[in-house]
Amino acid sequence: MDVSGVAAAGGMHTVSGASSSGPPQQKMSSLFDSIDSSGSGSITKAQFDQAFQSNNPPAVFQKQGADAIFSSLDPSGTGSVSKQDFVAGMSKLMASLRADNAGSSSSSSSLGSSLQALNQIDPSSASPNAAPGSLLNLQA
Repeated sequence: MDVSGVAAAGGMHTVSGASSSGPPQQKMSSLFDSIDSSGSGSITKAQFDQAFQSNNPPAVFQKQGADAIFSSLDPSGTGSVSKQDFVAGMSKLMASLRADNAGSSSSSSSLGSSLQALNQIDPSSASPNAAPGSLLNLQA
């Protein structure tokens, strides 16, 4: 996912013209908007799964898995997540993952690289008609 979350160094490459400015909540809000391609104000599990698969999420998110992450964003099991809940949930998840990885220097380094890569995402550089997840180029 193009989540201000986390990625293995070199695992995510932003589009040209990307900016590193903006708070994490703003990045999460922009990520939500890119996933909510219909503009409905909420994202479904199917939309989340598609974004998770097409955006090559950071390793720590891949380790958690799309189902676990969506479940943490939708604890009541409604099948959809509002923008407010997405931003708050992803921010909480990222803080938790940072805390969990604080003891491991290699994990912390990877997390730092991931955050740096995600902070370079500039949602305004995507076309209004761009497919969800098109802010990132996938590279193995």
